[in-house]
Order: sequence, then C-alpha cells, then structure tokens
Amino acid sequence: MIEVPSKIENHKFVLYDLEKKLKPIGYEIGGNWDYDHGSFDYKISNEDGYQFFRVPFTAVDGELEQKGVVVQVGTPFVLTHKYQEHIDNVTEPYNAVLNQFSEPVDHDAEVPQSSIDMAERLNTELEEVLLS
Repeated sequence: MIEVPSKIENHKFVLYDLEKKLKPIGYEIGGNWDYDHGSFDYKISNEDGYQFFRVPFTAVDGELEQKGVVVQVGTPFVLTHKYQEHIDNVTEPYNAVLNQFSEPVDHDAEVPQSSIDMAERLNTELEEVLLS
C-alpha cells in the first residue's frame, strides 16, 4: 500500500453527493465497508493481482446506511491484492460451497510503478471533480 497525499483529505461530503460525482468516473463503493467507514475503489489493473486506487471515508454525522450521512475523506492510497491462480483443492463436499474462490496470497503485494503513476493521475482528477 502506498499513500497518495491529496487535497481532498479531511474534506466532508454528503455520501450520496460523493457517489453521484465518483461513480460516473469509474469508482465503486468497495466491498469492505461497515456502518461507520468504507471506501471508493477505482480498479487500475488486474495484471499480476488487482491494483486499486482507494479513497477511504469515515462517517462523521450518521451511519453509512442513513440517508444524508456526512463522511470525511481520508488519505487515498494505491494497493495490490495478489490471488492464487488456481482454486484450492476441495476434499469434503461441504467445502465445495465454502471454498469456491481462491484465498489471497498477499493482501498487500508490491505495487507496480505504472499503478503508482496512474494513482497520481487519478488523484489529480479526483481533486478537480470534488473541489471545483
């Protein structure tokens, strides 16, 4: 994981308004969110793992599931998740349902320079979209 310092850090937004601005330019709400925090993810690449530019946020007024919740943006970062190429061997029938996807090899693998460069460009675009 490599942090990408940004002018958007610590800015507050209504989550719905943030979604309306970020989804059209390729961001999705990341799957790893909770009632008080989450992130927007931009998938950069899936070369030798998955590279994401991630924009974390924390609820500061309300919970994420509430209409009108206000969130504060944290420091964006770029990361790589590297997964096994083959699905794990399954020996018991009930494990076939539970283990149908491969386990990560490395949740914080090395980030290629090309993804770092892309994250910096995405950050510039993000600042323009959110602060103009």
